[in-house]
This record gives sequence, C-alpha cells and structure tokens, in this order.
Amino acid sequence: MAPAAHSLGSPQSSMRSQFLRYAVAGAAGTACQFLVLVALVRAQGTNPVLASTAGAVAGALVNYMLNHRFTFASRRGHALALPRFAAVATMGVIVNALVIALLVFAGAHYIAAQTAATFAVLGAGYFANRAWTF
Repeated sequence: MAPAAHSLGSPQSSMRSQFLRYAVAGAAGTACQFLVLVALVRAQGTNPVLASTAGAVAGALVNYMLNHRFTFASRRGHALALPRFAAVATMGVIVNALVIALLVFAGAHYIAAQTAATFAVLGAGYFANRAWTF
C-alpha cells in the first residue's frame, strides 16, 4: 500500500506553513534592515558593515514582534522569550556581519553581500527560534 499523502494537519504541513510565516516575518524585518542599510550608506556615508549591523538590529525588533504573535503564536511571556530571541538574533547579527564583511572585502557590492548574508542566517534562525525561543 502506498504511503498516504500528507494531510493539511500533518506535522510536515504545519512546519512548512510555520516556516512560510517565518519567512514573511523575516521579509518584513529584512525590508527594514535594507532600508536602514541603504539610508545610512547613501545619506551618511556609513561603512556598509556598520550600516548593515544597525539595520540588522532594527530588523530584529520587527522580527521579534511578528514572530512572537504571527509565526509561533507564542504563549511564552516577553520576559522569557525576548532574551532568548535576543541571543538568537545576536548570533544572527554576528554571522550577518561576518558574511557581509568577507564578501565586501572580496569585492562584492554591499547589496549582493547583504542578500547572501540574509540567506545564510534564515534557516538557522528559524530552527533555533522554533526549538528554544518561542
């Protein structure tokens, strides 16, 4: 007998749906990050690594609020969830800064470097937040 197709309520379907919500929340945070990055680089001549890091912090705040309610519908209080999210986000900011620094140093345009850094952080952040934060 062939294995049954995944139902809408299956764990795999639920995780896919949750990951899609995480990606939507991440897109909002990433849009915030890119806006801060470009504004600081173009308007103030800020170093792209510093501007990206400032953008990542702003984006992380947007991500926390959306992920707490929209993605994970967390019942964990902010006193517990926020410090955990901050720890995961801090690791993401560090990875982001390292990736963008390496790519800009190698000659990549800062927007291309930021795009690569964003994808480098996405999956690990989802699993860490799913398992530990929310």
